[in-house]
Amino acid sequence: MQQQRSYTTQTMGTLYLVPTPIGNLDDMTFRAIKTLRDVDLIAAEDTRHTQQLLNQFEIETKQISFHEHNKEARIPELVEKLVTGMNIAQVSDAGMPSISDPGHELVQAALAADITVVPLPGASAGITALIASGLSPQPFTFYGFLPRKQTEQIAALEQIAPQPETMLFYEAPHRLAKTLANIQQVVGDERPVCLARELTKKYEEFIRGTAKEVAEWAQQNEVRGEFVIMLGGGTGRQAAQEKTDPLAELTPIEAVKALVASGLKTTAAVKQIAKARQLDRQTLYQAYEEEK
Repeated sequence: MQQQRSYTTQTMGTLYLVPTPIGNLDDMTFRAIKTLRDVDLIAAEDTRHTQQLLNQFEIETKQISFHEHNKEARIPELVEKLVTGMNIAQVSDAGMPSISDPGHELVQAALAADITVVPLPGASAGITALIASGLSPQPFTFYGFLPRKQTEQIAALEQIAPQPETMLFYEAPHRLAKTLANIQQVVGDERPVCLARELTKKYEEFIRGTAKEVAEWAQQNEVRGEFVIMLGGGTGRQAAQEKTDPLAELTPIEAVKALVASGLKTTAAVKQIAKARQLDRQTLYQAYEEEK
């Protein structure tokens, strides 16, 4: 078992994980401002974006870029600086580092080098949305971004949707309508869903309704801003499904393949799985054909 040091007399530097506002700059904490001023270097996801934040609070600390596309080269460099005694703050563009943003691999590398990692509390879009959603706040599962490919997204939803806890997803505006349509296809029309957009900003908005109502809203309205999708937990649908679907542990496409392999015609296999799982037959057939 590894125990992280909590004292500050070490010769090596400290890695600070500093959350930044998800919209409203007033959500920046005094401690976060002080930390960004005191450290030797700020590792930022987008230095241009972070510079606007630094200017707002008159912070003059130097920055270095650290993002998804340069992390493999940058992590050894940052760890070396920490080992030599530099204190570094890592920030993402908005919210908590490592939560659907860069940071996790840097934390792992720092801990492997016996460097102290200090997290600061602050804004997180998922938690902020959850407490105002009206859905049960605990237990909940934070998933982040679902797979982009439709077949993979549906398969992921099939695995997690029957669970009883509230589920949180992040989604970009140009993919929202399609993702909500897939959610409706998997969970049916009546599961409660809440959308949160532009959190902490001027046009903050919550859209609450059934899976069908929210999917229709996304189809009929101009969608802007980053979204948190919150899906109410299942109510035992998985157990009921297993009684009529002996292949319930498989994804829909895997189940169709298994039936076809057993000698059933493709159309019959698709019909059986679509009926058992309350899926659209034509959509499942097309997804199956794409995977062949």
